[in-house]
Amino acid sequence: MKTQKNSFLLSLIFIIMASSNFAQEIPSTMKNESEPTFDNSEKLVVVWTSGDKDVAIKMVYMYTYNAAKNGWWKDVTFLIWGPSAKLLAEDKELQDYLSKMVDVGIKLVACKACADSYGVGDRLTELGVNVRYAGVELTNYIKEGRHVITF
Repeated sequence: MKTQKNSFLLSLIFIIMASSNFAQEIPSTMKNESEPTFDNSEKLVVVWTSGDKDVAIKMVYMYTYNAAKNGWWKDVTFLIWGPSAKLLAEDKELQDYLSKMVDVGIKLVACKACADSYGVGDRLTELGVNVRYAGVELTNYIKEGRHVITF
């Protein structure tokens, strides 16, 4: 009886430990090593909403590009939202600058609902922007503790 009781207790302890993050970490050989991971305090999300080209060139693009190029942030996501989607789809200078942003590792995302409302989703995709519904994604960025700035 005592042996059964001990076995039961050991099994119970094992189940509790396994279900509450006490389980052993996945060996690094089994992890996806293709993309580096950073603490969320090292991640920046720039939400660009303005349809003003001066704001884009003189502030949004300049800061976002330099933040990645100079390593001010380890992970930079550029979220194109609202009127900025239309401006980008129509402006060659902004499109050329965007390619520099890609070259320094900035992730490009555009809100699909916004892009669709302006009829520019396909054009943004051609420019290398990942066009997808972004409301939940932005909410998750905030909840994860990433730094989010909007322009």
